[in-house]
Amino acid sequence: MSKTNAGRFFEDYAVGQELIHAVPRTVGEGERALYHALYPARHAVYSSDEFARSCGLPASPLDDLAAFHVVFGKTVPDVSLNAVANLGYAEGRFLQPVYAGDTLRSVSEVIGLKENSNGKTGVVWVRTRGFNQRDEVVIEYARWVMVRKRDAAAAAPETVIPDLAKVVSAADLVVPKGLTFEGYDFELAGEGHRWGDYAVGEVIDHVDGVTIEEAEHMMATRLWQNTSKVHFDTSSRPDGQRLIYGGHVISMARTLSFNGLANAQMVVAINGGAHVAPCFAGDTVRAWSEVLDKADTDVPSVGAVRLRLVAVKGDVGSLRGEDGKYSDGVLLDLDIWVLMPK
Repeated sequence: MSKTNAGRFFEDYAVGQELIHAVPRTVGEGERALYHALYPARHAVYSSDEFARSCGLPASPLDDLAAFHVVFGKTVPDVSLNAVANLGYAEGRFLQPVYAGDTLRSVSEVIGLKENSNGKTGVVWVRTRGFNQRDEVVIEYARWVMVRKRDAAAAAPETVIPDLAKVVSAADLVVPKGLTFEGYDFELAGEGHRWGDYAVGEVIDHVDGVTIEEAEHMMATRLWQNTSKVHFDTSSRPDGQRLIYGGHVISMARTLSFNGLANAQMVVAINGGAHVAPCFAGDTVRAWSEVLDKADTDVPSVGAVRLRLVAVKGDVGSLRGEDGKYSDGVLLDLDIWVLMPK
């Protein structure tokens, strides 16, 4: 009897199946330092304990997307080890800040299945929840991934496509307990632009670019314990190239957005997202954002802004062509809610 795990294939999933992911992980200040080494992360709440305390938090939390990567990484051996591509996200909410010393674990439920017309792959939808050591949900999200079949002749399961909300309602956004921007220091944060300075429809070119290096990507996938074969094993892709982890592109775009959105301090929801095209080492990533919506929260000094965050390879350009298809060079189309001082 084999003691090794080849990972799940499409025919191994069933709607309603619960996946309890190994291994719980205690995070520390090291994760924050490494995250800031991998990406140009400069948002003040995640950079300074003293700044975070001035905003009502007990200390500087782990960057929201760093916590997301840890929770996500736990799911890879059970969900996307044999994936062709991670396709999208929906209904993501950040419910509790994650602090140094917290222990995170992940549990997923299979909520949808659909075999592709080629009979060789299928799409699996899961809803994942990340828990801390107090069994509090810190992050939850749905995602869907294209997974290889072990046996192309295996019978297709009944198609179930989950009905996922296109946007997390502003009323369902969770402002971290104690957070206030009453005494917010705009000078230390890096920009003077507040919630009222942004208009729906406004487009912001974040100007800066970063060339993706394979060594940094390999460090990131190991840091998040993301063992998907397409990130580690070049023989798992017909073109022999190592696919850059989509979360690496998300974090790069988010941190590049500091230039123009320095006061978008915390990501509190992922409404939707698509990894539009593959990213490889040597690609130069830039980012731009569009303001999609604005909302009040139950904390008077804290406003919510809904952003489309787009990562592109090369120059910043259009999102879609006249045919409705994504423009060449678009890597990521991510729809998020962020918290910003009023």
